[in-house]
Parts: sequence; structure tokens; C-alpha cells
Amino acid sequence: MNLRVRLALMSFLQFGVWGAYLTCMGLHLMELGMGHHIGSFFAMQGFVSLFMPTLMGIVADRWIPAQRLYGFCHLMAGVFMILTGLYGQQEGTHAAFPVLFGLYSMSVAFYMPSLALSYSVSYNALLKEGMDPVRTFPPIRVFGTIGFIAMMWLVDILDYEHTHHQFLVSGMLSLLLFLYAFTLPSCPVNGNRGKQSFVETFGLQAFVLFKKRSMAVFLIFSMFIGVCLQITNGFATPFINHFQRIPAYADSFGVRYPLILYSISQFSETFCILLIPFFMKHFGIKRVVLIAMVAWFFRFGLLGMGNPGSGVWMFVLSMIVYGVAFDFFNISGSLYVNQSTDPGLRSSAQGLFMLMTNGVGATFGSLAAQAVVNAHTMDGQVEWSTCWYIFAGYAIVIGLLFYLMFHPQQERVREARV
Repeated sequence: MNLRVRLALMSFLQFGVWGAYLTCMGLHLMELGMGHHIGSFFAMQGFVSLFMPTLMGIVADRWIPAQRLYGFCHLMAGVFMILTGLYGQQEGTHAAFPVLFGLYSMSVAFYMPSLALSYSVSYNALLKEGMDPVRTFPPIRVFGTIGFIAMMWLVDILDYEHTHHQFLVSGMLSLLLFLYAFTLPSCPVNGNRGKQSFVETFGLQAFVLFKKRSMAVFLIFSMFIGVCLQITNGFATPFINHFQRIPAYADSFGVRYPLILYSISQFSETFCILLIPFFMKHFGIKRVVLIAMVAWFFRFGLLGMGNPGSGVWMFVLSMIVYGVAFDFFNISGSLYVNQSTDPGLRSSAQGLFMLMTNGVGATFGSLAAQAVVNAHTMDGQVEWSTCWYIFAGYAIVIGLLFYLMFHPQQERVREARV
């Protein structure tokens, strides 16, 4: 089978696992009376990303080929996600938060590092075949978004968005990926022997990236930008769903099919991925990330101003700009880190990038977003517009600071002089 097709199928399944529950888990938790814990569930994805992607990246660089470790991660993620769904099926509304949260946490602890490992497997295979990842990877990554959309639509059409079945679908896809991992191209490990320091033994060399000023600034801002990543995944569908209590909007398409409305974001993401090679080549990483931050500002602000009736066009526009907001930071950032890292450290570097974005950033963002929502909730009613405006303000402030502090061109000039 053609290499690009093989990697595209991996990407389709990889993000299909996530798409089955990520945007509708908040609805299910509200059905269980755990709406005030939504932030905790999304923060757990960030918390495990503080260490699991980095540790797994180290293992992949030093001891176990990345494609094998990738399969093991999906085996464990799938088993625990299925157990999460089966527990929900058995207990229903009597499900205990500690048990449900514990099983879910074990699953995402193994799923999150698989994201970085999937990038490492793809980049390694493309480079081995003499292909440029900046040009060839984005069209492959598009199929990940297609997989995400496909599972969102499947869950919505089958009316699983409020039930435990979303976890079962996700878990079964992970087990399928475990089997598929046996067919993936082999990745090398660093077989360097001899006397080594603690840092070399455990593959912590990726942290030397912080010695380079431009990379240190980029990684730090990756953490602050990562705050935005899970806010709408956690709260957009509950926000749209709350309009069903308003008679004027109760029968609108968006309220009846919130996941299909939300999936416009992923369709936009699919298109925007294809724009990355052009923008990276002609604008550079700094301008690309700045475009992403402006898009995050509009993503949040338009949600605050819109409604499923006369203002539905603002919802649709918010979904469209999400593709720019997510891809122009997440995918471009991963490619930038790959370009700026020695080949022997690329799995570790991708793990470090994941730590800063989906780890520190997403953890803080999920908890902070929950705190903002809780602070603007009175008598069970959330002042959603205020919350979205707060998130929009944060995005534009971080964008301005990034513009003032990140100067990769200046550092390259200094290195050339040396």
C-alpha cells in the first residue's frame, strides 16, 4: 500500500478516537449531573500531557521503536475507554465521579502521547522516503480531521452524544489502531552506547531546546496558546445546548444537532491544513502563529455574540475561523519544532511540544475556563456571552505579547555571524 495512504489511514483512526467523545463529553457529563466537573475531565487530558508524551517520546527515541510504542498506547487507551463506557452503561445516572473519572483518566494517559508518536512515525517515514514533511504531511493530516468529523457525525446521528456509547465507540477505534500499528513503517531508535550522563541516558536532551532563545520563547508561548485549545471542546456544545430552554431557539437545527453544527469547525480545519505549506513558506512561523491568535479572538468573540436564530451566521463564522486558529498553531508549531530539532531528538521534542501545549497549557486552560464559567453562573444560568468575551480578550493579549517577544529571524542572523 502507498505510504501516504497508510499514514492517512493512521491519521483518520487516530483522530476518530478523539472525535467520538471530545466535543460531546460535556453533554454526557451534564446528563449525569457532573456538569461542574467538565473542566476536570478536560484538564486531565492536559495533566497527563505534562509527562506522558515526553516520557513516551524518550522511550521511543532510546529503546522501543515509535510505531510499536504507538500500538501499545492505543491498546491501553482502548481497554480503559471501553471500561469507562461499560461502567457508565451499568450505573447510568448513579455513576460515581471518582470511578468514572479514574477509568477515563487512565485511558487519556495513554491516548495523549499517541498524538506525538503519530507525528514522529509520520515524519520519520516521510523523511526515509526522501519526502519533505512540510509539503507532504499536511495533506496526510487532513484525514485525521476527516476521521474526527466522521465520528462526530456518527455519534450525533446515532444519538450517542448524551450517552456512554461515545466512550465505547472511541475505545473500539483505539483497539483497531493497536492492530493497525503492526503494519506501520519501522522507526529507528538511538542505539548510541558507551558511558552516558543521566540526561543522555533518559533522553532528556530535548530540554536543551530551551537554551536557544527563540525556541524557548516559542515553547513558553506554546503553553499560553495551549490554554485556548480545549475551551470550546469542553463548553461549546453545552453552550449551544442551553438554547433549547429558550422557546424561540428550541427547535433550531443547531440545538437539535449541536455536533453537526460544531463539525463545521473540523471541515474548516481540513481545508486550512492544506494552506499551511504556503503560509509557512511565505510568511514564516511568527506570522502564522499571529494569524492563529487573531482567529482565536474571533472564535470566542463570535460565540459570545451569536445565537441559533438570527445570529446563527456568527456561530457558523466562529466554526470556520477555528480551522485557522487550531491548524496555524498546532500543526505549524509541530512542523517548526521538527525542523528545529536534531533527528535523534525529534520524538522527544514532539513530546516536549505536547507537554507545553496539551499539557501545561490545556490543563490550566480547562481549569481556568471552568472557574470562569462557575463564576458567571447564578441560579443554574450561565452568562455565556461574558465568558466568551473573557476568553477572546485573553487570546488577543497573548497574541500581542507573542508579537513583541518572538524574533526567530534576529537569532538566525546572530548565529550566521558567529
